[in-house]
Amino acid sequence: MWFLMLGVLGAVLKLLEIGPVAQWSWWVVLIPFALALAWWAWADWSGYTKRKVIERENARKQARIDRQRSNLGLLSSKSNRNRRR
Repeated sequence: MWFLMLGVLGAVLKLLEIGPVAQWSWWVVLIPFALALAWWAWADWSGYTKRKVIERENARKQARIDRQRSNLGLLSSKSNRNRRR
């Protein structure tokens, strides 16, 4: 995402001819887009994207379970174990 934002910023600065970016070659300005493409390809190939989605879903699921237990007035499983001892 950062590469994409950097690329958009560079392209805008190049088109508006602002600062030293106006003097740079278009190849230099477009490099962040190529890096973003490479990052996304690697993230999909390696399973990084899928792992992050699963982690996010598991965190949401656990938060929902904790919220429901709290609303019902039930103790968490850790507190239950401590109480039984």
